[in-house]
Amino acid sequence: MMKTVFVTVGSTRFDELIESVTSEEAVEALVKRGYSRLVLQVGHGLLLPCPDSCPGLTVKTFRFKNSILDELRQADLVISHAGAGSCLEALGVQKSLLVVINDRLMDNHQLELAWKLNTENHLLYCSLLWP
Repeated sequence: MMKTVFVTVGSTRFDELIESVTSEEAVEALVKRGYSRLVLQVGHGLLLPCPDSCPGLTVKTFRFKNSILDELRQADLVISHAGAGSCLEALGVQKSLLVVINDRLMDNHQLELAWKLNTENHLLYCSLLWP
């Protein structure tokens, strides 16, 4: 069975997260940890990685589906923006969850949710370093 990472940005545009997880460094780290499949839900983003863009990983990209439950269930690791729906769905199927804060959104409300869920030991969170 292929060890899978599922990345979701929900209904937002979060190209920086997609760019980060498909970077050479991130791909090398995932492959080193035994992952072989990367599924990217890119929402309204402009960045659509090609299937052969991440050496060592099979890449599947889509914008939206009626439900991401199948992707969540098949994932060994979920990397998500800090949208309440995405977080709660991933936690609902008991997946390891890394949340990346999109701190460019208004009032940085994602940080509050991620912090609260982290204090209850449900997930780990981080933010991206902006240029």
